[in-house]
Amino acid sequence: MADAEGIAIVHVDCWRTTYKDIMPSDFLDNLSYGQRKELWKNNISNDENYVYVAENNEGKIVGFISGGKREKNKVEASGDLTAIYILENFQTMGLGKKLIKELFFNFDELGFKTIFVEVLEDNKSRYFYEAFGAELLKAEKIKMAGSDLNLLVYEWKDISPVLLRMSFR
Repeated sequence: MADAEGIAIVHVDCWRTTYKDIMPSDFLDNLSYGQRKELWKNNISNDENYVYVAENNEGKIVGFISGGKREKNKVEASGDLTAIYILENFQTMGLGKKLIKELFFNFDELGFKTIFVEVLEDNKSRYFYEAFGAELLKAEKIKMAGSDLNLLVYEWKDISPVLLRMSFR
């Protein structure tokens, strides 16, 4: 629970950098650390959510990942990577790989074989998922913050190869 505030800060700051050319600036400017902190307190307290953080050398949270099984996910033996955010200055240092490794090993222990992740088409993080073997399952139109956006749904049909690849790193 003590990580909720640090996660909220990373979440808001990452939205502001990641989505600056995708979503309206007034929407991003109005994101609230306080509201996100409450959201993360709820997420962390839910036993079916799994949250991992990455810290810098001073113990400050600089990234996080979360996942579990969304209510709308009716696929047997599957789960969802629901969020991964790393502050811009800490990207390309391997933190994303370490975070996904922790979550996927947890998913494996839960018996999840297939994993889904949703990402906006204009979000460059989709290439991160593709690099780890996620395949595009479908695209759909959504409305968010008054904008019409394309949401991509990726899946790992079998996380075994990802886990094997990560166990040798």
